[in-house]
Amino acid sequence: MQLVGMLDSPYVRRAAIALKSLGVPFEHKAVSVFSTFEQFQNINPVVKAPSLVCDDGEVIMDSSLIIDYAEAVARKSLLPIEVKERQHALRLTGLALAACEKAVQIVYEKNLRPKEKYHEPWLTRVRGQLTAAVKMLDAEVGRRPPAAALQAGITIAVMWRFAQMMVADDVIAAEYPHLEAFSKAAELLPLFAAFPPDGPGVPNK
Repeated sequence: MQLVGMLDSPYVRRAAIALKSLGVPFEHKAVSVFSTFEQFQNINPVVKAPSLVCDDGEVIMDSSLIIDYAEAVARKSLLPIEVKERQHALRLTGLALAACEKAVQIVYEKNLRPKEKYHEPWLTRVRGQLTAAVKMLDAEVGRRPPAAALQAGITIAVMWRFAQMMVADDVIAAEYPHLEAFSKAAELLPLFAAFPPDGPGVPNK
């Protein structure tokens, strides 16, 4: 199977690391939804990253759905089985995905619109949502860091690296020491190092 998308996307990187953690073999195809739009369109007319091209050619979109499918293939889960532990892992994962979403919205607002067309009330609202998510995550990670190779840990670490690469002025690393320490430790692991967000092909987005 093939995972299509650029690793500077937190969603593509999340899916790649999860697939690797599950031991599901795949080929990563660094195709951009921007600079190589038509190439991506030929793979998936919706042009959504990440896209997973399954062995029979069927395409699955959305990192969470791709992970769900990969877990079925691997016959194991990146979430705890015990209900209370699973509930907590899902809470952490949801907070990290919300932070990803808000960070991406800020990036799109700033990078795809001319400065004179920025909608400041919208940016203020989104920054507030991003701040709320990372504050709660920092507290949770400080109390009990998740396993970096499981879904909550993967999503948190990927989110934090993306935020520091793209919206560091909105998410000051020194204000969230637990997330910063967790991310630094995770990024040293071979699982994460195999899919660097600034790796080959990424600058050509």
